[in-house]
Amino acid sequence: MSLRIADRVVLVDYGEVISTAQTRPDVAELLAITGVAEEAFWPVYWRYRDELDRGTLTIEEYWMRVAGDLGTSFSLATIQQLWAADYRSWISVEPGTVELLERLHLGGTRLALLSNAGFDFASTFRRSPIARLFERVFLSAEMDAVKPDPAIYLEVARELGVRPDQIVFIDNKLVNVEGARAVGAVAHHFEGVEGLRAFLEGLSSPTPA
Repeated sequence: MSLRIADRVVLVDYGEVISTAQTRPDVAELLAITGVAEEAFWPVYWRYRDELDRGTLTIEEYWMRVAGDLGTSFSLATIQQLWAADYRSWISVEPGTVELLERLHLGGTRLALLSNAGFDFASTFRRSPIARLFERVFLSAEMDAVKPDPAIYLEVARELGVRPDQIVFIDNKLVNVEGARAVGAVAHHFEGVEGLRAFLEGLSSPTPA
């Protein structure tokens, strides 16, 4: 059954909303390539992530900084391995979310994607099978801002030709949800498919016969 949310745009994050969280095998692969302990790796992994997602660091620069903070160095071959393993870990799929997005699309609801992601995700997000559901794909690296910066939500609203309060935003990070609410958007903190289904159905209106 389709879902219709009239006069609004449903703006959805990718990581851990459309995708699943990084799995233990994903984590194990990254740790095996770096050769460092998990407790040392993750703080450094996240330390420069906003700069990567903002597009101010290249992938190679990002991993060189990670290596430096870990007291090691990575060859170009190792950086390529790390990039591939990291990329795979974020491109998984939560089928339940995709099914809900398809129901929205079938109901005529406007949909767009907003992800804190580097330039390397642009083609994947725009050319994957689910890309046809979205009228626009917004990447932080192309916008010189990252969630929860208010500027990123306001730019999306302008580009979509709607007011911020006409956006229904979905993200797995509460800080990003609160950032969207601060500019007037309706927002949902994603913690699972069932909660998202209830939220969307609560906003939906009957579809035309």
